[in-house]
Amino acid sequence: MFRRSRFGDLISRQLDLFVRDYPFVISEAQERLDAYNRADRDEAEELYGDYIDAVETGVEILADIRDTFARTLEEGIDEQYEREFNRAVAKRLPRFALDIENT
Repeated sequence: MFRRSRFGDLISRQLDLFVRDYPFVISEAQERLDAYNRADRDEAEELYGDYIDAVETGVEILADIRDTFARTLEEGIDEQYEREFNRAVAKRLPRFALDIENT
């Protein structure tokens, strides 16, 4: 049986705002991934590190959005919201799902 997400609409709007307000974070991550994919073997490791740094910037912003709202919720409900938020990020912005559960 499928269960509707309690916070689905809210999280969708939050992710819309992230995409609208932080397009440079998304494009920088893509640019760094492209640079890594084009790199010679001797440059690849450093460029991959640059890519991971760009992704971590996005993860930190998303985690801040998530945590700021979660603080307004009752204990227990906040954990449900966080799980739903993390799943939505993994689905919509998979690049930024990297380690969001631990952030």
